[in-house]
Amino acid sequence: MPEFLAAYLLLGLIAGFVAGLLGVGGGLIIVPVLIWLFDAQGIATGIQPHLALGTSLASILFTSLSSVRAHHRHDAVDWNVLKRFVPGIVAGTLCGAWLTAAIPARPLKVFFVIFLFYAALQMALNFKPVPSRGLPGPIGMFGAGGLIGAVSSWVGIGGGTLSVPFQVWCNVPFHRAVGTSSAIGFPIAFAGMVGYITGGWNSPDLPSYSLGFVSLPALAGIAAGSILTAPLGARTAHSLPVTKLKRVFAILLLLLAARMLFTL
Repeated sequence: MPEFLAAYLLLGLIAGFVAGLLGVGGGLIIVPVLIWLFDAQGIATGIQPHLALGTSLASILFTSLSSVRAHHRHDAVDWNVLKRFVPGIVAGTLCGAWLTAAIPARPLKVFFVIFLFYAALQMALNFKPVPSRGLPGPIGMFGAGGLIGAVSSWVGIGGGTLSVPFQVWCNVPFHRAVGTSSAIGFPIAFAGMVGYITGGWNSPDLPSYSLGFVSLPALAGIAAGSILTAPLGARTAHSLPVTKLKRVFAILLLLLAARMLFTL
């Protein structure tokens, strides 16, 4: 067990930096690595993705708070946009997390791989939005938030891989989209954590020290590491040009997609 606690801490250090850098919550790294670590511990294959998703979302609570403080210092968090996103995000995340408990493990992995390739392509091609386009009204924001929340709960992320491209598509400056997405990660993580705890409460084969589909040892290690490095990632983000940030984003997604595809 001690070696796995060290692995959780190292995972948190890496995920926290990436979360602060790209506003993605860190789940894109946490989920596939946790699945590999849970498999190495002999945890039942059927619950590995669900346990990884729930633990990832719970850890993003801590990563988001640490990251958003750093972005706020650079005036890169649009709190008005966040307030418009929150109702849809909470509703979508809760519904998505509850539904996940009924989804078999393999389809979840397949969905995750497809999603990663899609997000990587979007960043790599640097799609340019129509100049006149802006953020939608209340109904549109609720729908966008609901979709971002549901997908985030299915892949265990803080929503940045959807909310950043969506905001950029609506002509929000990239650095500001990253900063706002770091804040969006908190309601997604909270609603998702509640959904995974309640959805996995009576699930068989859960390992020791689990709260539903949340592994408490993994959560403690990841949270401790990510709190330390998320501010460093945020500071780095504001020192890099937008083009380089997008390329880093795309490369990261492609590497993770390839890794998950290999495990299938």
